[in-house]
Amino acid sequence: MRRKTRIGSSWPVGLLVLLALLMAACGGQTSGGSGGGGGGGAGTTWTLRTSGGNNLNSVTYGNGTFVAVGDGGTIRTSSNGTAWTAQTSGTSDRLYGVTYGNGTFVAVGWLGTILTSSNGTAWTVQTPGTSNSLNGVTYGNGTFVAVGDGGTIRTSSNGTAWTQRTSGTSNWLSSAIYGNGTFVAVGAGGTIRTSSNGATWMVQTSGTRNSLSGVTYGNGLFVAVGTSGTILTSPDGVTWTQRTSGTDDTLRGVTHGNGTFVAVGIYGTILTSP
Repeated sequence: MRRKTRIGSSWPVGLLVLLALLMAACGGQTSGGSGGGGGGGAGTTWTLRTSGGNNLNSVTYGNGTFVAVGDGGTIRTSSNGTAWTAQTSGTSDRLYGVTYGNGTFVAVGWLGTILTSSNGTAWTVQTPGTSNSLNGVTYGNGTFVAVGDGGTIRTSSNGTAWTQRTSGTSNWLSSAIYGNGTFVAVGAGGTIRTSSNGATWMVQTSGTRNSLSGVTYGNGLFVAVGTSGTILTSPDGVTWTQRTSGTDDTLRGVTHGNGTFVAVGIYGTILTSP
């Protein structure tokens, strides 16, 4: 299956990068000291933490809690990013994505798995309504949007009741984000779809046939990353410009926080940009 390419020995490294960046964005501190400029600023010094267990594929922050999800239904939670506690997910399915919104954590994964929690500790398995794997989930404009294999897009206002939407593609969708009043979903073959409400989706031209694995929004800019070091940027999700990354390594994830974009990929690749 295509989604297996996201999981590898280098992916937990990328997760740690995303986690620490989230800590910086939420006002946390690394072991190097408090924020600000210079060599000891937030995001400069990194500390390896132990979570235990399976590969971890995604992480989010909400309601004072970090939640990381991964293989075998793994869920780990932490109040500070340092000490992590294993939680019971109620599934052994691989979890690919997690987000927080409207007082609810939503995790998605293999064969349409959907889990919800109000606190990151007690999780409820929801009826997915699809057998397609869900690869990413985001929240915005009062709506959860989950994307997955076969061009699957599903939306929910509460994480419990989900509605199938038409994406106009059978390509797998790997990631979604909300910013500037727009949802953006990306996937195989340079696929990009946009929506203002999560219900109606528009086809956009990416200018590449390379598969896109991750997308984020920050500082007035959408950034998508993918195979062969692909990096695309867009101010509105409609017009996309290819950027020079300086690497041919596959990039699997990207996020923004503390004034910096960070992209991560295979072989421990890390790229940053202001």
